[in-house]
Amino acid sequence: ALKLRAADKHCLVARSKCYLKLGDTENSLKDAEASLQSDKTFSKGLYQKAETLYTMGDFEFALVFYHRGNRLRPELQKFRLGIEKSQEAIVNCIGSPSSVKLESKEGLCFISRQAEDKKANQKLPIKLPKECTRKQKTVRNPKTERQLLGELYADKAYLEKLLKDEDLMESSTKQGIKVADLVLSGISYLDTRSEFWQQQKPIYARVRERKLRQQRWIRDKKQKPAEVGRYIVKSMEDIDMLLSGDAPEESCKKAERVLKTIQGWSDDEVPNKNELIGNLYSCIGNAQLEMGRLEAALQSHKMDLECARQSNLPGAVSRALDNIGRVYARMGKFQQAVDTWEEKIPMAKSSLEKTWLFHEIGQCYLELNKAEAAQNYGQKSLQSADEEGDVEWQLHATVLVAQAQAKLKHYQSAIMNFEKALEKAKLIHDEAAQKAII
Repeated sequence: ALKLRAADKHCLVARSKCYLKLGDTENSLKDAEASLQSDKTFSKGLYQKAETLYTMGDFEFALVFYHRGNRLRPELQKFRLGIEKSQEAIVNCIGSPSSVKLESKEGLCFISRQAEDKKANQKLPIKLPKECTRKQKTVRNPKTERQLLGELYADKAYLEKLLKDEDLMESSTKQGIKVADLVLSGISYLDTRSEFWQQQKPIYARVRERKLRQQRWIRDKKQKPAEVGRYIVKSMEDIDMLLSGDAPEESCKKAERVLKTIQGWSDDEVPNKNELIGNLYSCIGNAQLEMGRLEAALQSHKMDLECARQSNLPGAVSRALDNIGRVYARMGKFQQAVDTWEEKIPMAKSSLEKTWLFHEIGQCYLELNKAEAAQNYGQKSLQSADEEGDVEWQLHATVLVAQAQAKLKHYQSAIMNFEKALEKAKLIHDEAAQKAII
């Protein structure tokens, strides 16, 4: 596929995933970055780059790209999970801010792990600072290691047993490779993976995490905190995966089951219960919208909005208003969509978010035959697109302005803007837009 379309961003992301599964993080990162060359806001590319950086052990850089993706697509649960696991991995590696004491007696060495990883063996995708690695090894005991490695613990025990066979260790394979080198390489790989997994304790509920988050997640001794955390994270991942995998009906059913379960828990069991319920209503609404169940989707997103306002969560309020506006627009209720999106305007943070929001409001005004208002919002959208430097949105905004001017019978201005839009369509090789404008 890439031979036919060398820069296809979807194919690049797919190949990056394959490289990552093979442990080839360098090529995985290259493909992820290549997928973002033509579109810096491509959410799948941002997520794949963040996942690759996380696997490489560059948790700080991974956190940056998880945040970028979350700002662009706040409705996707996977970016929020990425932010959480990156933050926790950083804390697990260097300790919490309160536990860090800086003294001037010794020098501080800042290591660029990204540069080191390019030189490192790609079969060992994690390169930890020596101090962090040393700390992990000193505190580990067989019981903890067994939990970290799971089924692989038996393999490590077998390799360690082989090391005691001196005659075997002196022998070589047909290719001339010493058996001792192969065994030590296998043990080293398992050690590296266990160090990496130990940093993901919040996601996979390791020993220390049970103690640290027990009071936060649950106070009922009958329910283990690990079970609650694991259930919530796994469920949200499944819901998001089903929806992004074109299975909205299964995603909706899964979200409804999880919602019913969480509603039966107490606030002590889940401290952020209301926020989580809002997230689930949002997921249900998105799935219902994909299935064409517009009335049901509208009610679900209104429930999300109610939860967000009760918990005083501005980001969640913005998300809910965004989704409600989308549903109204799909229903053809353009005035309600305008009212909803105009309420969201003060909450829009990035230029890209404003570009999209102003364009959609302008499009609704155009449908309502309010050409003057449509032109004003089109110009606002164009201004934000210029600030962002996004040619594709500059094209959409310019077309909107031209359409509004044509309805206002400002034909000379409309022609000029259609010509500008045509130039931008040629610039990004959008043949469909070129045909529509001509």
